[in-house]
Amino acid sequence: MKNPYLPVSAEILEVIEETPNIKTFVLKPKEEIPFRTGQFMELTVPGIGEAPFTPSSSPQVKEKLDFTVMNAGKVTSALHKAKPSDKVGVRGPYGAGYPLDEFKGREVLIVGGGVGLAPLRSFFLTLIEDIKLYQKITFCYGARTPSDIVYKNLVMKEWPKLDKKKVALRLTVDAGDKTWKGKVGLVTTTLDNLKVDIGGSVAVVCGPPIMMKFTTFKLIDLGYKPEQIYLSMEKNMSCGIGKCGHCMMGKYYVCKDGPVFTYDKIKDLPAVWD
Repeated sequence: MKNPYLPVSAEILEVIEETPNIKTFVLKPKEEIPFRTGQFMELTVPGIGEAPFTPSSSPQVKEKLDFTVMNAGKVTSALHKAKPSDKVGVRGPYGAGYPLDEFKGREVLIVGGGVGLAPLRSFFLTLIEDIKLYQKITFCYGARTPSDIVYKNLVMKEWPKLDKKKVALRLTVDAGDKTWKGKVGLVTTTLDNLKVDIGGSVAVVCGPPIMMKFTTFKLIDLGYKPEQIYLSMEKNMSCGIGKCGHCMMGKYYVCKDGPVFTYDKIKDLPAVWD
């Protein structure tokens, strides 16, 4: 039986600086690690420790994995010092991911904030690879400032070229600068005048807890039912396999039962947004 705590060795092929404190690491694992979009993996920095991250690449790309990481602690700080050809460990995947079969034939509203765009990038890439399966995708994204926009080339140049009948992009920043010509406001303002068939859609939200909280409340105000709202609750995960108990949220283990939950399952749990 394979040791569930033993990571697969992976070489860092490329390090992409996305923002002043966010980098994307392109990894080549020693063996393929298939995953479903929305699942997460544990990244190990030898001699330092490990931490959970959701791949930001498409599951269709088998030979490489992308992880987009904010510098926010011991493991992420060590990872940010890594260079191409360095080795890290990867174990997983874990969790349930997004139930794509339930989204087929419906409109999909995606709302992301900050580095929450990382798992949503994988999800969005998965959707557009089979775009005919979905009615329409509306992608709303907010960053603090223009320099904090993750995947600038995709968000600003490539994705706007997609078929506008199938994909609508709404972008905002909390505070603009003299170079910014777009919308200024919190990400919730991208939900104003929403051109979405709410009854025939699902909403997928990922970002900082405070952003997810107020986005969820606004979606409810707009008419979304709690069971239509899918939240990525990536918090307090440690072992990844439901043994340590750090990620317990009510009766759920986030690492095993999530990290994707519909709002109806968790809305009455204490401290759900902490």
